[in-house]
Amino acid sequence: MPQQKRGLGKGLGALIPSAPSAPAVPGGYGAVPRETAGYAGHAGEEPGGPDGPGPGAYFDEIAVGLLTPNPRQPRQVFDEETLDELAASIRAVGLLQPVVVRVVEPGHYEIVMGERRWRACQLAGLELIPAIVRETSDDDLLRDALIENLHREQLNPLEEAAAYQQLLDDFAATHDELARRVGRSRPHISNTIRLLNLPAAVQKRVAAGVLSAGHARALLAVPDLAAQEQLAHRIVAEGLSVRAVEEIVALGAQPAKPARRPAPRQPVAPALKDLADRLSDEFETRVKVELGQRKGKIVVEFASLADLERIVTAMSPGWAKSRSA
Repeated sequence: MPQQKRGLGKGLGALIPSAPSAPAVPGGYGAVPRETAGYAGHAGEEPGGPDGPGPGAYFDEIAVGLLTPNPRQPRQVFDEETLDELAASIRAVGLLQPVVVRVVEPGHYEIVMGERRWRACQLAGLELIPAIVRETSDDDLLRDALIENLHREQLNPLEEAAAYQQLLDDFAATHDELARRVGRSRPHISNTIRLLNLPAAVQKRVAAGVLSAGHARALLAVPDLAAQEQLAHRIVAEGLSVRAVEEIVALGAQPAKPARRPAPRQPVAPALKDLADRLSDEFETRVKVELGQRKGKIVVEFASLADLERIVTAMSPGWAKSRSA
């Protein structure tokens, strides 16, 4: 089965099977074909097979109006400012972390995890929301299956970051547990999740593959968001390597060094200046005569090897004759 391209909004949905074929549900919701991106198994394989996440769970996109909050949701107050910020991010790059829902009756779903994301999607004006439809009450089974598929799937850095974050938020997984199960280091897990803090414009470039995860991690060291976007634009325009970006960031982070004062010029004795002028005329090149406290030096400039040979011949005609002999 050829690998399908994935875009933003998949998150953990990229790791599990899509909804099985089903007739459209009234209210604008239709089932997503089984062949959509993210199915880890082989053609004809049913959910819950060797590569599936376990029985009774699949990925789908559901009309926002068909979801209702969980009446047992412990959180009763949702900060409006943070909701607005999340809605703005969703408008820019889509929802990276699907909600988890369960079917309460045909065509209607109850939110198990992700009410805040659902509310932000409503503010953002989304008609469909990516969701993991779960028909099992075993959280550990679904979590373990998602972690297992995360180990196998080839996600872009933003999808990987969203999957890590959702496992942490929705399934109470720890950084150490994720690192152990997917065979990555704990710093890799933490650094990947930090990519979700990048500006939306930079996240788009990362998701599209224009910027690598290495570029994105280097940008995180820039404290100003506007500066991150400017540097990201420069990376694309100039084709900068990750190493070059790291050097730019390091130089920008260092305090400006105080300007070095030029060393005071030593006064030149009139006799030395006159000697330098006569030598310059004699050898037809610039000659400097310098005198220090204990010793001095004569500096004779030359333009090429041929010019050097001409000057040395003028200085020592006997050397030129012995060389030709």
